[in-house]
Amino acid sequence: MPPRSTVAVVLYEWLNPIPLGFFVAAWLFDIIYLYSYEIFWTQAASWLIAFGLVIAIIPRLISLTHVWPGTAARQPAALKLHFWAWALAVILSIINAFVHSRDAWAVVPAGVTLSTMVVLLLFIANLQLALRQRTA
Repeated sequence: MPPRSTVAVVLYEWLNPIPLGFFVAAWLFDIIYLYSYEIFWTQAASWLIAFGLVIAIIPRLISLTHVWPGTAARQPAALKLHFWAWALAVILSIINAFVHSRDAWAVVPAGVTLSTMVVLLLFIANLQLALRQRTA
């Protein structure tokens, strides 16, 4: 397996947690909106999802180049599962961004459901990777 670029690893480790923070904050804002119906919260969640998606691009591309080219058979299952879970979370977040672009009253319950699915998916992906790397 060829060595990984130090710059790519540093960028990945530096940028990878940031989208998770944006998506969790958007999820919390969706829950607040669910109980308050203050339009500010759904607009803020919409912006957080958009920022999370923009920042998620670089770590996903780095992950793509580190997990799959030529050595996919030798990569640990934890990395592959982490990659696919993040990919699915990004796709759900894109759909969620479109849901949040609608009128504020139309965001509930689809926006809250999608935000919850994204956060749970990312939590499971990161947890399984951490637990498998701990035992390796």
